[in-house]
Amino acid sequence: MIGCDCEVCCSEDSRDQRLRCAVLLQSDQENQNIVIDVGPDFRQQMLSAKLQQLDAILLTHEHNDHIIGLDDIRPFNFRAKKALPVYGRTEVLSAVQQRFPYVFAKNPYPGAPGVLLEEIDENQPFQVGETTIIPIRALHGKLPILGFRIGDFTYLTDVKTIEETEIEKIKGSKVVVISALHQREHHSHLSLAEALQLIERIDAPQTYLTHLSHLMGKHEVVSALLPAGVNIAWDGLEIKC
Repeated sequence: MIGCDCEVCCSEDSRDQRLRCAVLLQSDQENQNIVIDVGPDFRQQMLSAKLQQLDAILLTHEHNDHIIGLDDIRPFNFRAKKALPVYGRTEVLSAVQQRFPYVFAKNPYPGAPGVLLEEIDENQPFQVGETTIIPIRALHGKLPILGFRIGDFTYLTDVKTIEETEIEKIKGSKVVVISALHQREHHSHLSLAEALQLIERIDAPQTYLTHLSHLMGKHEVVSALLPAGVNIAWDGLEIKC
């Protein structure tokens, strides 16, 4: 947090130095890279990952901390010499067009990002190459958002409430990533206690917490409070499943 001198922001533990949440999905078999969300830290995250190829972007929702890094896809466009598909709900894609009007101009500025908008039917699985992706509907306060299940992996961020029918789509996942903002109740995010209740209902073998506020507390301290099979994610964490 800018200007904050709390114990988390001043921590020397690298696990407490968190950028905005995002996920890079890599398939060695298909030589495919998919990113979920492109927030303000997207450029830094891609540099850290040393990524040279990006095949698609999935957007959970239209808030700036999940889409505003879209301009930085340009090096991937230049390398591949083609537009990059961006998947999202209709409302999310409309927000992208509004916030990046120069990308969608009739005569775009040379060097502007190349984006191919792909609308998601939230009631149907869809394909990115050979990868099948199942949308998971949830609410971020009153805002409809999407999580995604890819094989045995499910990613859910900015969740406050989710219907039982959607939880059934998650069950059977080996690894689930889910947001937990901090330990107090919040109007549009799961608290730690609420996240743990949802985690118990999903009953995955391994769950990681993401989208943590600095108010959650230090990684080492909060980790000691978590049940078996639940861990706090950290920047650079790699998961195989």
